[in-house]
Amino acid sequence: MAATVTETHAREASAHRSPAAKPASIFRQPTAVWAIAFACAVSFMGIGLVDPILTLISRELRATPSETMLLFTSYLFITGAAMFFTNWVSTRIGVKATLLSGLALVVLFASLAGASDSVGAVIGFRAGWGLGNALFISTALAAIVGAATGGSRQAIVLYEAALGVGLAVGPLVGGALGSVSWRGPFFGTAVLMAIALIAILVLLRKPATAGAAGGTAEGAAAAAGSASQAPSKPAKASLFSGFAALRNRALLSLSAVAFFYNFGFFVLLAYSPYPIEAAAHALGVTFGAHELGLVFFGWGLALAITSVLVAPVLTRRLGLRPVLFTMLAGIAVCLVLLGVFVDSLPVLVWLVVISGLLLGVMNTALTEAVMEATDLPRGVASSTYSGVRFIGGAIAPAVAGPIAVAFGDGVPYWVGAASILVSILVLAIAGKHLAHIGRPHESAEEEAGAITAGDA
Repeated sequence: MAATVTETHAREASAHRSPAAKPASIFRQPTAVWAIAFACAVSFMGIGLVDPILTLISRELRATPSETMLLFTSYLFITGAAMFFTNWVSTRIGVKATLLSGLALVVLFASLAGASDSVGAVIGFRAGWGLGNALFISTALAAIVGAATGGSRQAIVLYEAALGVGLAVGPLVGGALGSVSWRGPFFGTAVLMAIALIAILVLLRKPATAGAAGGTAEGAAAAAGSASQAPSKPAKASLFSGFAALRNRALLSLSAVAFFYNFGFFVLLAYSPYPIEAAAHALGVTFGAHELGLVFFGWGLALAITSVLVAPVLTRRLGLRPVLFTMLAGIAVCLVLLGVFVDSLPVLVWLVVISGLLLGVMNTALTEAVMEATDLPRGVASSTYSGVRFIGGAIAPAVAGPIAVAFGDGVPYWVGAASILVSILVLAIAGKHLAHIGRPHESAEEEAGAITAGDA
């Protein structure tokens, strides 16, 4: 049955394609899509922005590493928990209002965090920041997938490119502003998010992506450019639709993979500044916010490059599941090596940057797998998946510090590697639920068929 649907959609896609037509360019997008992508990049800056200033905050606010890493935990946990309900919100107040509400909350709480005088207050305001982030990100992913030209693969690559740019620029901005004051990155984010808010307010004149955010194929087609028909208004989601979505075996499996993968991801991201600074101190080298910002800029830049340029090629040639298995194995190896060479500054720096190459491919492939794996509305699928993965990421910083204190500096990395191995096991066990996403798409016709079958 799945094959019949795929073949039917492939024929329909071919029938509507002019013989001389060329594949749509990822850079040819509606202005509103670019506005959302810019806001996504700024939003993801908030994840890596605090990385270079963690050690600085520890000194300035007299906090332990375990306390400062809670800046990640409060942010990610509230982001993840809220994402289970964001589709319910967006189907009631609309896509544009949801996007703007999220951005406004980020501006407010980033400003309050920068004005705080205790680590507890900063942790609390980062939680509020996470709520705004959830409202924005979960809606933005579904909106971009529905509104961007070139199909869902192009849209996901664009979204992951924004993610990569944000993760790359965040540490650089955090390091530059953090070298002046630890408060600088928070106020800087507030200003950039205010600019993004204005851009969305001005450029997204009507909620053209509303149908797409609801997740139907018809909504996506309307948002992609039917001039004669307005997109249908999405049905209102139930309050607990995000939790109910986990009954879908494919989504549950991929969410579990994402949970354990993101644990390893955020062990690397949130914990690494501390062993890097300790290794530099042992060599008598000054390694402050600026230097840490450069290291994680390299990491984020590597992630951005592979998410845009490498991931699409690999997934088309090899298929999604083989790419996921390969990247997860590579990330596990990086984490093991980080634990072994935790006292070597050059090795730590190089392994962090190299891991970005693998993480970029992994993020894009995993997001694409979620979008293709189920027949659930995109808004529900993306919110549920994102909620689970962010909660997995939230746990990592909370436990990495105490593990390091109790068992040694290298052990958090090994625990992260073990978590990645669990995600590999889950992916293998779930094979029968994910067989339909495991095929490579060698031609444009086959790719079009797979995308439309996933959208239907």
